[in-house]
Amino acid sequence: MTAKENVHLHEIHKFGSLAERWWDTQGEFKTLHDINPLRLRFIRDHAYIDGRRIVDVGCGGGILTEGLAKNAAKALGIDLSQELIDIADLHSLESGINAEYRKISAEALAQEQPESFDHVTCMEMLEHVPDPLSVVSACAQLVKPGGMVFFSTLNRKPKAYLLAIVAAEHVLKMVPKGTHDFKTFIKPSELSQWARYAGLELVSLCGIEYNPFNKRFNLGKDIDVNYLAAFRRPE
Repeated sequence: MTAKENVHLHEIHKFGSLAERWWDTQGEFKTLHDINPLRLRFIRDHAYIDGRRIVDVGCGGGILTEGLAKNAAKALGIDLSQELIDIADLHSLESGINAEYRKISAEALAQEQPESFDHVTCMEMLEHVPDPLSVVSACAQLVKPGGMVFFSTLNRKPKAYLLAIVAAEHVLKMVPKGTHDFKTFIKPSELSQWARYAGLELVSLCGIEYNPFNKRFNLGKDIDVNYLAAFRRPE
């Protein structure tokens, strides 16, 4: 499968069509804004990012990319949706945050700039591509030896279906309907196997838990629904 083929065009259109609302903290992507501080905390707990070159794969409208830049990283966000790249660029200009963006796939960037980044992030993206192993391998190629690679995705468990699709999309309306497809969810064991195949070593797994009573997200031990994973490329 080529880099150009490793994309669902309907996914690009689905998220690209919502680009103008990406930075509305009370809109369709409120959840991404709410969990972003947790993602940044997890990254900073496992990697020194000040002044480090980091690529954010599948950056969307740039929420995490800007967060990394605010934390003094030299952040590059990449995505295959031109609409999202445009919104990310525009918001970076408006906010004064020094983040860069490119429309390019992880696979193509890995061929162009192998072992060029101190760390790599890829959040809420693997479940939206036809060949997630290809993306994991590209992330492993992008990072320098000794660097960290971070992923977040959804666990393919009945609990995740109930909470991430039935509850979040249909009952609580936390994310747009049709955002997720249960059969594309990824078990931690699968992600770990792909990472090992790509030459990465698992460092840590952490869950993102939601409390419906106070409507807050927290990092925790429950990885049955949303989870974060940190991997290291050996030196």
